[in-house]
Amino acid sequence: MSNAPVIRSDVPGSFARGVFHERHPKLVQQVLDALPYGPAQRVAVERLLAESTTGVLEPPGADAPGAARWREWGAGLWGRPWGEAPFLWAESYFYHRLLDAVGYFGPGAWQGIDPFAPFKNAELAGTAVDEELAALGGLDGLPEARRAEVLLSSALWGNRADLGFQLLAGATGTAASGLVADDSARLWTELERAAGGRVCVIADNAGRELLPDLVLTDHLLAGGLAAQVVLYVKPQPYYVSDATTADVLASVERLRTAPSPAAGAVGGRLWRAMNSGALVVRTHPFFCAPLPFHDLPADLRAELAAATMTILKGDLNYRRLVGDRLWPPTTPFSETVSHFPSPVAALRTLKSDVIVGLDAATVARLDGSGAAWRTDGRHALVQVCARP
Repeated sequence: MSNAPVIRSDVPGSFARGVFHERHPKLVQQVLDALPYGPAQRVAVERLLAESTTGVLEPPGADAPGAARWREWGAGLWGRPWGEAPFLWAESYFYHRLLDAVGYFGPGAWQGIDPFAPFKNAELAGTAVDEELAALGGLDGLPEARRAEVLLSSALWGNRADLGFQLLAGATGTAASGLVADDSARLWTELERAAGGRVCVIADNAGRELLPDLVLTDHLLAGGLAAQVVLYVKPQPYYVSDATTADVLASVERLRTAPSPAAGAVGGRLWRAMNSGALVVRTHPFFCAPLPFHDLPADLRAELAAATMTILKGDLNYRRLVGDRLWPPTTPFSETVSHFPSPVAALRTLKSDVIVGLDAATVARLDGSGAAWRTDGRHALVQVCARP
């Protein structure tokens, strides 16, 4: 696919190494503190942490969940240090093993209990969400183009979005200044050109990131830019805050029951859209696989091929879309996504090293800033690859 080096976590000082050696130990402690797991689960989680930081990749046992698939996916990696595996693969295996360690896959009383639910629920119930939903009322009097711009910006920035601020800031505000690539005008043009078709949205995180995704979905449906939106979520908990069907239902209910009349109206429309089939929630095992979208299975590829546009949210989906590699940042976006079966748009806040589609002047400015611009979450992009 490319000569660009695959990102691994064995490079001293790298972002990927920090994920395994700094972020994961904190995450494991948070998981163990959030739910009253018993001694066996706690030991299994701590054993996983030790293996993933100082040990070698252990293949799943014959009776482990997904054993056959994971043995195949890990061919050539078993017995090697975790850091020698592709970063994307190793992270995915870590979260799969974490679920197994806490009993998610069962059988047993903890089967199906999301270890990240306490974090998701706390965020969804927080006062910041109340403020966001109240701010939806400020959209009503805006011109259509400005309303669309605000909704896209809110979905783009996710949990860094402040809808009230977006309403006041205008296109030249702080959010806009953090954009390293901005194809938003092209995105709207392509959506308008293919209005009335099926738009697929591949979600990323739950909570404050999923809510603006749902509000944007409502905008696409209500304005006729899409006759149907298919929202793809993870089939099981994944990467701490990734959205599942349960998270979608909780978010729609949060909108429906919000004190804000505008939020309640959005929630009601989304509920009815699900009733009518205008909004469909789907999932697929591939969304928890350690593979890039270049390796989409045939059934999922066929589903996405029917879309007039697929919108991918978030950093992990971007890594899977373009390939988790150290691309030269000026590599054209279109070259890295030509494999994708539909026109595609990426809405992403930068939280990892992967980046393509930038112009040389932007790269020089960012590299000269001294900031960890690829990973600090303060920069974002909207990139679009349309078909001729």
